[in-house]
Amino acid sequence: MRKLYSPIEPIEVDLLDMPGGHQIYVESCGKRDGIPVIFLHGGPGGGCKSDHRRFFDPDIYQIILFDQRGSGRSMPLGGTENNSTDLLLLDMEAIREHFRIESWLIFAGSWGSALGLLYAESFPARVLGLILRASFLARQCDLDWFAGADGVSKILPREWRDFGNAINFKSASSQEIVSHLNDMLNSSDEKIIMEAALAWERWSGAVVSYSFDNSFDSLSGTTESTIVKAKIELHYAVNNYFLEPDQLLRDIAKVPGVPVKLIHGGRDMTCLPDSSWLLHSLIPNSKLEIIRTAGHLSGEEKMIDALVRATTEIAKEL
Repeated sequence: MRKLYSPIEPIEVDLLDMPGGHQIYVESCGKRDGIPVIFLHGGPGGGCKSDHRRFFDPDIYQIILFDQRGSGRSMPLGGTENNSTDLLLLDMEAIREHFRIESWLIFAGSWGSALGLLYAESFPARVLGLILRASFLARQCDLDWFAGADGVSKILPREWRDFGNAINFKSASSQEIVSHLNDMLNSSDEKIIMEAALAWERWSGAVVSYSFDNSFDSLSGTTESTIVKAKIELHYAVNNYFLEPDQLLRDIAKVPGVPVKLIHGGRDMTCLPDSSWLLHSLIPNSKLEIIRTAGHLSGEEKMIDALVRATTEIAKEL
């Protein structure tokens, strides 16, 4: 069973000024002239963590991590103005140019996989390959599954009831639910904001920890990060992730003919495995690994093994 590589520190850290009043935290780790790889975190709003550097051999890779707009160490923290998917793509291009990288490997999970796919469709010449974990396709059916009354709520009925009670709202429609939550998170009343953020985090925690013996409530760690993550996630959800219906699948033929590795937990209740199966059927020569007893999170033992193996294998292909 493969483990994460030993902890490493960045060799370069920057706060890049971007259009729309945002400053983007970005760091480079590992080998300066190694295979360039960019890590795309989930959420939206999740931010990068030090362990995310450790999926890659630092003697082989130049590892680029950045906190997406409003997330982590980027500023303004929690900012939703001028925060959209097309701007994230432009941020990625600015980061690539900042490090004078011609093309790079995309390593992404969950929401990050949607962003990575869109980048590959938009800038195919800049992509060396893709490693996508827990693929999220940002379709209406994906949001319905996670935040509607006829999705994963059927598997977690008690937690779904508690979620509805906490936000004092009952609806079968995922769009009505996320719109209601978004309104609460943009309230002038701090108590209402906190109630909404905590309710969303507890529901998300119940879903994301489905593969574990015990559920957990907290995904963020602090009150501020709980609110920030919820605000950005709901901002993207109410705006349909700033994508046209089924856009990622519609444009899948634009993905270049590079190595593509798809890894998904068989017990992932956040992003269902059929998303990766569908991508595998549409992307020629892609490789799919469904880990039967793994869930959604990249930090699970079996998921770490698969992801580290993928970065090792694809380095040889590149």
